[in-house]
Amino acid sequence: MMQKLTLTWAAGLSALALVACSGSEKAPAATDIEVVQNDAMATDTLVASEPMGNKTIVELAQGNPQLSTLVTAVTAAGLGETLSGIGPFTVFAPSNDAFAKVDKATLDGLLKPESKDKLAALLKYHVVAGIVKSGDLAKMIVDGKGTATIKTLNGGNLKASMAGDKIVLTDAKGGKSTVTEADVVASNGTVHVVDTVLMP
Repeated sequence: MMQKLTLTWAAGLSALALVACSGSEKAPAATDIEVVQNDAMATDTLVASEPMGNKTIVELAQGNPQLSTLVTAVTAAGLGETLSGIGPFTVFAPSNDAFAKVDKATLDGLLKPESKDKLAALLKYHVVAGIVKSGDLAKMIVDGKGTATIKTLNGGNLKASMAGDKIVLTDAKGGKSTVTEADVVASNGTVHVVDTVLMP
């Protein structure tokens, strides 16, 4: 049975920041988001509850020394503005150690200007529209009888499963990445740090 939910949310702190930065006194209008939920698949967890952090996803990454390679990649791919936007987004953020597992020549090649589109596609494979907390993922995995499928911004899917009390993501090539730090809350979404770069 399909049921429709309509959520209205204001941009909160992000809106205030935008008004302050632009010097405009016009408040943004509330946004209506219609969500179609299938009772058999608990996908309502992909819908935003209001983010509570006071830093954007990009600002959080910039403030975390273990995510410096990700910040470099996001900048090279031209995604800084997108991931600083209202969102909300869920980002599975590869740590520096995760990027260190990628062949150096491959990584260096991706960071070149001519590889911008390819790098952007790779990074978007780590981003999901809406907010997905670790508890939401765990519930989706249980409801999916051990596996949950997550659609990413690049159009590809990730498979989520549990390994003990850890959430493990499986990419399109069969590679596995474990969430090492979950539920880092930003003003425009949520960040989960992962130990391996996911490959679309």
